[in-house]
Amino acid sequence: MDPMLEKSFISSEVERCIQIGLLCVQEDAKDRPTMSNVAVMIASDTVALSKPKHPAFSVGRLTSEEVYTSRSCKNLSINDITSSITLPR
Repeated sequence: MDPMLEKSFISSEVERCIQIGLLCVQEDAKDRPTMSNVAVMIASDTVALSKPKHPAFSVGRLTSEEVYTSRSCKNLSINDITSSITLPR
């Protein structure tokens, strides 16, 4: 959290909200809580939260084909520009 906001929040509540948010982005939909469960988790401090698995982010994730292609292709441009095969009109 921003140090300027340090006295305006309770750190355990912020951590709880982050944990609930991570539960909502589970890769497998069956692992995600329903919205009614999320509302109960936010409203109650006594509801035990399960530990979230790794979130389903796709940034940096490559398919096996993309990994193979990226390893086997050499950078053909000294300007770090990709070029496509162009066809005449």
